[in-house]
Amino acid sequence: MAAESAAFTPLTLPVLPLDDEVVLPGMVVPLDLSDAEVRAAVEAAQAAARSEPGKPRVLLVPRIDGTHAATGVLGTVEQVGRLADGDPGALIRGRGRVRIGAGTTGPGAALWVEGTRVDETVPDPLPGQVAELVKEYKALATAWLRKRGAWQVVDRVQAIDDVSALADNSGYSPFLTTEQKVELLETTDPVARLKLATQQLRDHLAEQDVAETIAKDVQEGVDKQQREFLLRRQLEAVRKELREINGEQDGEESDDYRARVEAADLPEKVREAALKEVDKLERSSDQSPEGSWIRTWLDTVLEMPWSERTEDAYDIQGAQAVLDAEHAGLEDVKERITEYLAVRKRRGDRGLGVVGGRRGGAVLALVGPPGVGKTSLGESVAHAMGRKFVRVALGGVRDEAEIRGHRRTYVGALPGRIVRAIKEAGSMNPVVLLDEIDKVGSDFRGDPAAALLEVLDPAQNHTFRDHYLEVELDLSDVVFLATANVLEAIPEALLDRMELVRLDGYTEDEKVVIARDHLLPRQLERAGLDADEVTVDEGALRKLAGEYTREAGVRTLERSIARLLRKVAAQHELGERELPFTVTEADLRGLIGRPHHVPESAQDPAERRTAVPGVATGLAVTGAGGDVLYVEASLADPETGAAGLTLTGQLGDVMKESAQIALSFLRSHGAELELPVGDLKDRGAHIHFPAGAVPKDGPSAGVTMTTALASLLSGRLVRTDVAMTGEVSLTGRVLPIGGVKQKLLAAHRAGITTVIIPKRNEPDLDDVPAQVLDKLDVHAVTDVRQVLELALAPATNGAESEVPVAA
Repeated sequence: MAAESAAFTPLTLPVLPLDDEVVLPGMVVPLDLSDAEVRAAVEAAQAAARSEPGKPRVLLVPRIDGTHAATGVLGTVEQVGRLADGDPGALIRGRGRVRIGAGTTGPGAALWVEGTRVDETVPDPLPGQVAELVKEYKALATAWLRKRGAWQVVDRVQAIDDVSALADNSGYSPFLTTEQKVELLETTDPVARLKLATQQLRDHLAEQDVAETIAKDVQEGVDKQQREFLLRRQLEAVRKELREINGEQDGEESDDYRARVEAADLPEKVREAALKEVDKLERSSDQSPEGSWIRTWLDTVLEMPWSERTEDAYDIQGAQAVLDAEHAGLEDVKERITEYLAVRKRRGDRGLGVVGGRRGGAVLALVGPPGVGKTSLGESVAHAMGRKFVRVALGGVRDEAEIRGHRRTYVGALPGRIVRAIKEAGSMNPVVLLDEIDKVGSDFRGDPAAALLEVLDPAQNHTFRDHYLEVELDLSDVVFLATANVLEAIPEALLDRMELVRLDGYTEDEKVVIARDHLLPRQLERAGLDADEVTVDEGALRKLAGEYTREAGVRTLERSIARLLRKVAAQHELGERELPFTVTEADLRGLIGRPHHVPESAQDPAERRTAVPGVATGLAVTGAGGDVLYVEASLADPETGAAGLTLTGQLGDVMKESAQIALSFLRSHGAELELPVGDLKDRGAHIHFPAGAVPKDGPSAGVTMTTALASLLSGRLVRTDVAMTGEVSLTGRVLPIGGVKQKLLAAHRAGITTVIIPKRNEPDLDDVPAQVLDKLDVHAVTDVRQVLELALAPATNGAESEVPVAA
């Protein structure tokens, strides 16, 4: 390889800077003399040439971002004249590389520097590898030049045999960047420079091939789309001419839908409507938006299970066994399902499966507090009947179209939830659970509850029409189970169409059975424990149900069991407890803390709420089931308090009126009850219902408020074990109320042993479980005087003087 030689004589040359441009040896370039630096360098070279033989010489130096390169090119000024545009210019030829040294002085305004020529000789003959490199470069350059159509340059490149000149010839390449050309300029080894030029040319050809491939693909795609568009238009025109000539209809997609409709087992009216839509699809063009609407509608109709029905399991004893195994208690619902299956079986045996176009469906409303198993009961009913099950969540639905569907003219129209439920079930007689029907709302989009009127009416739902389908859908064989927490939130017209079944909650014994047979096995599996590793005895389950939770359902009970098992599992993993382990009643406090709901009867007598006169225990019904409600009464100081009645505790209008009635009754009949009614005239009475953040309303607290005021005036305590409910009249009559079963269950959970109810509610005791009635002493009364006799404790000495005064 050639090496740099020091034999060259140092050169003193004027600098001609080239901004963002590089000239390599062998290149001939025109330069514009209108630039001051270029003109100064050429004039200085001309001045120096007058005293020296030869052509004027300049040093061509690339300048990038104001910085000069370390290597330049010796150039000779071949000619000075005019450029093609008429501006003054000079033609300069690159002669060889010069390594730039220190600056010096010279004639003219140009910058003069000292430089040394770079030796660029290559051994002759060329080594084999260098010869192959020269051959490869010429082949690549020839290929590139032929693509550009520069045939006259191909011969010139082929004629170059010098390695250095061949590498520098790439300086003419327009695709090279300034940085790439500077790299070629600063590479003094000719062979290394030729390798670099070859690699640059190879990379450019590869990029060009990719760009050409992409452009070709794009062009082919555009050509294909144009060709397809033209062919489709021609095909449409041909089909139109054929239809006009032969009166026939043609269309591959339409034929497909027509065949699918004819092959499907559809009701006659549905088939007619589907064929009409197929006719419209055949007449519409491919670009028409109506075509996509029709196809979507046809797909929906064809996916509906018009003729699919599951056979009911008429094994009545087997169905009852399934319900008993999956749910403890809930006897009303189980009896109703058993009755339904028995009637269906007899109708089927006598050929009465369809009467008047209607089948024997059922619409049940399961109303009860949260956690009593309303939702899970739907799956059990479907299991017992051998039907498909589908759940429709209605909580928070505010759009009527969610039930009946959207009109097909709307973008993104869909069938309603009822149709989607039938399609999802794949059967025309599933069990459909309408969950949280009392949470349905209404706004400017309509009232979904009103749309449910036709769905849940056994006399109408055999011809139900969805706005999207617009064909009759027979829902008469569907078993609808609607669940709700609050009965009053269901519209009256909708409630009238359903058979009401109340789920008022579980007794403590039922909770223990549910926890033992259902909740505990499920939570053991979730905690990663086996049944033989952890057992919970019945006493612990009973205490969990009675003192750690107080609810109508079993959700909190299940969470308590889950927490208990998690604690045992964690202690075992930490090495603090060995398995197997039996959880007893005594272990509960150490595992999950103290009980949260200790009955009043179990507390110290001095700490009970009824330990002072003026506090009575009532019973109420809330959205979470029955509950115990305490009523407190006090009298204001006669010197500071104004006469009248003050009520607190977020009471509704009906409850406020009940308080006024209780006060009026005691004022008018206090003398015969031996009460100091004069205090009611001179001192203000205050009645308060604790848990002031919870709204309360209803007439059933009348006797409780009367008893609290009577206890306050007489100074006699209200018995701790007594709770009461009933509406009071001005004459002292105790009138009937609702929710007796829920209230008695709540009294039983709270440890109450004596309950006072209106006489006219005595028939409701038939709904109360026998094990609860056995533990309660229920008194049915007709008059407030009987209530006071039962509820107030015997008077003690000086009791009348111990009347609480409001602060």
